[in-house]
Amino acid sequence: MVMSAKKKILLGIVIIIVISLLFTITSPILIIGEDTSEATPGIDMAASWSIIGGFEWIYPGSSFNSQGQTLHNIHLDRPEDPYGAARDIISYTYNFTPHLIVSINNDAADGMFGSGVVDNIRSYDWGQGYDRGPASQQAMNDGGFNIFAVPIQILMGNIKFYFV
Repeated sequence: MVMSAKKKILLGIVIIIVISLLFTITSPILIIGEDTSEATPGIDMAASWSIIGGFEWIYPGSSFNSQGQTLHNIHLDRPEDPYGAARDIISYTYNFTPHLIVSINNDAADGMFGSGVVDNIRSYDWGQGYDRGPASQQAMNDGGFNIFAVPIQILMGNIKFYFV
């Protein structure tokens, strides 16, 4: 029996949700927004998510390790292991160790929240004086969420999973 494309997408979403829930039992998942349009990618926004704690915004410039290296610059500071650096920074600053990092680039954000979501975040953040977390939340709310874009963006390599 052949599955339809919609059933495959829904099955993929269910599998992702189940895996995410299993990982949050041991520690929150770290979700990072990577700006891959820069020569060396930078982490522009991050959040933790867990079953118990819910969704919490993390500002990369305020997240650092014992050497003062920030989450924003993980690709510059530790290019051989940027996601290990992210884990160490989050452990040092927030006292939890993520074992799963989900990286979302600008193309994935546009696909899930509407074209131009990153520019809208910047507009709310820089132009209207929002803090970065509320600016991100407002821009994502403006565009709505297209759940069917998630598996497509995973398949296109715009959403990546790193086990650290």
